[in-house]
Formats: sequence, C-alpha cells, structure tokens
Amino acid sequence: MTLRFHWFLPTTGDGRSLVGGGHSVPKGIGLPAGRPGSADRFRDPDIDYLAQVARTAEHLGFEAVLTPTGTWCEDAWLVTAALVRETRRLKFLVAFRPGLISPTLAAQMAATYQRISGGRLALNVVTGGEAAEQRRFGDHLDHDERYARTGEFLSIVRGAWGAEPFDFTGAHYRVEGATVRTPPEPAPEIYFGGSSAAAGPVAARHTDVYLTWGEPPGQVAAKVGRIRELAREQGRTVRFGIRLHIVTRDTSEQAWSEAGRLLASVDPASVAKAQQALAASDSVGQQRMRSLHERYRADGGTDPRELEIHPNLWAGVGLVRGGAGTALVGSHTEVADRIEEYAALGIEEFILSGYPHIEEAYWFGEGVLPELRRRGRAPHLRATA
Repeated sequence: MTLRFHWFLPTTGDGRSLVGGGHSVPKGIGLPAGRPGSADRFRDPDIDYLAQVARTAEHLGFEAVLTPTGTWCEDAWLVTAALVRETRRLKFLVAFRPGLISPTLAAQMAATYQRISGGRLALNVVTGGEAAEQRRFGDHLDHDERYARTGEFLSIVRGAWGAEPFDFTGAHYRVEGATVRTPPEPAPEIYFGGSSAAAGPVAARHTDVYLTWGEPPGQVAAKVGRIRELAREQGRTVRFGIRLHIVTRDTSEQAWSEAGRLLASVDPASVAKAQQALAASDSVGQQRMRSLHERYRADGGTDPRELEIHPNLWAGVGLVRGGAGTALVGSHTEVADRIEEYAALGIEEFILSGYPHIEEAYWFGEGVLPELRRRGRAPHLRATA
C-alpha cells in the first residue's frame, strides 16, 4: 500500500514551543512568557510566513496541507486561496464547519476553488464538538443533531455537484434545484472525523477519507474496523487517515531531548487553563485525547517519557493544544516503524505537523521520507528542485 503524506498550515501562529489554541483552548495558551530570546519568539500567521510553510511542504514532497478552522485561526478558505498562486502542485485541505454556511454556497465555493486552483482542493468537514465555540457562531444544536445536520449538508453538496439540479428536504435543510455553474472536476475529496456513535453513519455514507487522531494502535484498529463495517453496509469503501505531530531526529535520544525541551517551555498555568477549557468539550474524540495524560498531570510529572502511551507515541502536545494531541517521537527509523504499524491497520494517509512547522517539516522530509521510500512505502514523494 502506497502511503500519502500531508503537512499542516499553522494559521493560529507558530514557534519553537508548544503553541496552543484551537478546539476552545483560549488564545495565547502555550506561548512563552517573560523569557525573551530568539528561541521563544512567536511567529504570527501572516501570509508571508504561511507561504513559507506551504512552499516548504511542496518542496519536500508533501501532497497537501491541512488548514484548520476555529475562532483563533485565520479563515481557511481565504488563506489557502491566497496561497494558490504561491505554489504549483500543493493541494489545500480546507477545514470548515457545515451548518455555518448554506450547503449550496459551500458547493459553489468548492467548485470555483477547484477550477481556479487547477484541482488542488480537498475538504475537511469539521462537525464541531465544542458547544461554546459553536454558540459563538450562532449554532445551538446539540452534539448528535450537529452530526445529523452534517449528513444532510453533505448530501446537498454532492447533489449540487451533479449533472442535474438537486432537490432535498430534511430536518435541517430544504433546497430546490441546488446546482453549480460547472461541476468540479475532479470533485474535491471529503475528509471527516468523529469518534462518537453519531459520527459513524455520516462517515460511512458520505466521506472519502475517515480521519482519526493519533490514538494507540489498538484504539485506532477498533475505530477503523467499525467505520469499515458501517461503510460496507452502505455499499461503500472508505480510506483512512491519521492526524499526528512529529518530533524526529537522527537519534532517539535527540528526539526525546527535543520533546523534553518542548515540555519544559510550557508554563504549568497554561496547562491548567487549557485543560479546564478542554474539559468542557462534548467531543468524544477530544475527551479521549484528554484522558491520555490525566495521570501525568495528577502526578505532577516532568519527564517527557512519562507521557509515552505507546512506543514512540507521546501525548505531550495535548497538554496545551486542543484537537490532535499526540506526536510520534523518535529516530527517523523509529518513526518510520510506527508509521508502518499504523499502515498495517489500514491507515493510508498521514497528516503531520511539528513545532516549528518549517524546521520540523525538513526533519521529517529529509529523515523519515527517504527511509519510507527505501521501504517502498512512498516512492512517489520526492523533494522538488
């Protein structure tokens, strides 16, 4: 199985520490305070810096960059549209929330984007698991109703991309003659995640790639098996992807030393504030992420290896960051081994990130990708001139 690798566009900002934010974590959590110096400087997510990240990902051979959504992010549609002319082949995996805009309008935006970018759009549909965040945008549906609405939303989007005008009547939407000027060619692939019972049928019926956060392989295997069976019942097949951070170096000792430095850079008060915010989440996946390091926080740990929840799988990022909270930490060979372990479970796509995003992309692109190419796992991924 040939694997596909994607990078991340840090539209909340970047730096050499664990920059928090996202998924209801307050703005500024995780930023170094009171310690001036080049190693502690925050990198604002201005268009010039984000263009550097995008060009780096393209140069190293990554297929796409995931661009997040949320209050503390720059808007994913606008930022990536601006970066289309800064890159040549890089795809943009645009995260957005259904329910905040019309599904017909979303279909039109995606069709236009696909044409002007030359087919470089993919969509990451984020139903939303943070009630406070949803209310901020005027959405007051409960958790399961949001997933039901997502299913209707995606039915309309795909219908509007069809050859004939599309009618739909459901509990949340009613449209007549939904269509776009020209159907996108190819239709953007739809990525989607969700660990709850309400999320599974939506994934099985509508999505191309089901995404999981970086949980231990046993949990990932159970999730893959459940979604695969639900998709089979719908007469469909679904690909699987995983969202992980990366800390990779020439040796294992160097990688864990870097993980320790990242951990030491975080103010304990920031951890407490972030965890308080994340505790209010009604996202099943977020609560599973948070549970990975509850014992560590309760014991007042400081050793990064205490957060190793599976060989080379580190839960330290989730101390201050909502959403994906685990990282693969180790030598290039060890990280490649763990990637192959997930691949053996059916994971085909890896959406990766690291702090800072330019430097860590080079560590992975120049260290792990050559090892994966040697193993025949990523023969198509090569750095460009």
